[in-house]
Amino acid sequence: MRTSTSVLAFLAVAILVCEASSWDREAVHFMEPGDWIDNDKPGLRIYCHNAKSKYIIHVWKTVVMNLRTNLETYELYEGRSPHEVVTKHEDNQKYWRFSLFNTKKSKQFRINPFEDSCIGVYMSQHSNQFQYKMIMTQNSIDTWKITMMGLGMFLFWYAGKLSRNTLFYYVSGVTIGVSLSIVILIYFLGKLLPKGKFMYVMVATGYTMSFYIAQMIWENAQLIAMQYRDYVIYYILSTALISFIICYRFGPITNTRTKNIIQWILQLFGLVLVYHSSYFREASTAFCVLLVLFYNFPLVVITKGRKYWNHIFPERRRLLTDDEYRKEGVIETKKALTGLKDYCHSPNCNPWRTVLKLKDPIRFAKFMEGECHLSENESFEHDTELTQLIEECDYTDDEFDD
Repeated sequence: MRTSTSVLAFLAVAILVCEASSWDREAVHFMEPGDWIDNDKPGLRIYCHNAKSKYIIHVWKTVVMNLRTNLETYELYEGRSPHEVVTKHEDNQKYWRFSLFNTKKSKQFRINPFEDSCIGVYMSQHSNQFQYKMIMTQNSIDTWKITMMGLGMFLFWYAGKLSRNTLFYYVSGVTIGVSLSIVILIYFLGKLLPKGKFMYVMVATGYTMSFYIAQMIWENAQLIAMQYRDYVIYYILSTALISFIICYRFGPITNTRTKNIIQWILQLFGLVLVYHSSYFREASTAFCVLLVLFYNFPLVVITKGRKYWNHIFPERRRLLTDDEYRKEGVIETKKALTGLKDYCHSPNCNPWRTVLKLKDPIRFAKFMEGECHLSENESFEHDTELTQLIEECDYTDDEFDD
């Protein structure tokens, strides 16, 4: 009896394995960037991408799956493995689902290139058409991720100035006022609804209704703005004007602690943007840590880093040319003479003691009044020596050329 039971169990497991393997071969597709797959069959089809190794040059790398189809009668499931996608699909099929609205489904999926990811597309047997195409592309440098990192770093670094800036106060107040005006509108519309059983139904389905309305407005924002352009403009202008009046009435924030709270909120939001600016979580976390260190210890970090760099790679001093040497001598001589004049005119200088130490006080007095510090004979001798030196250099160069 035990033997027969074991044989039956073994046969059942073998049959399940064979069915699973045949189902995997037909329904699961492992794709690489640049691949595309056409499908014209109903049922669940799973498209997977295997995780790749992490390198620092792939910080802003993104893999995108594009679903090309004009149909809306499909269901989507996301998971890290085909088994997880199948489990979600089976759980979804077990329960009765009722959808009041047919919302537009996403057709583009950004997936993490460093993790195993799968997208399941289910076409019902009752649909008339099943044709669609799945395309996988890769962005080595995702501009949206770079923009997120730049914005996050800007918010974190300049949060202190923004929290104390009057223009930022009014712009933020007007933006928040326009964004939250829809909440006030829904509140007043709720006051007009009748009480009783209908109200309980609205409360019970309030989350679903609100989610649908928000999704519908977001997906049809361009169409609404074009068809009801005047109303949209009047609505935005009126709510912006009311928000500005309220901000002007209370005035900019003056409490130091409130400014600090706003600064910390902006910095926290900036760090969140930097962290989510890359699927390479280790690199984005390192960026956050470096940003905090440089913000709190900028001079210490820069000074220590510069000393360490100069210690490893010492800078080679460049020698001056003859022309640079002469120009440097003239400039430094003028600076020294100007400093001498300033010192002699300052209260720290004792003029009588200085005159006693000079051999020619009259010449020094003329120099202090603006005359040249060299006499005519000294200038002539200097020019003669310079001319002889130049002639000797030219003569030596000619011999070297010969």
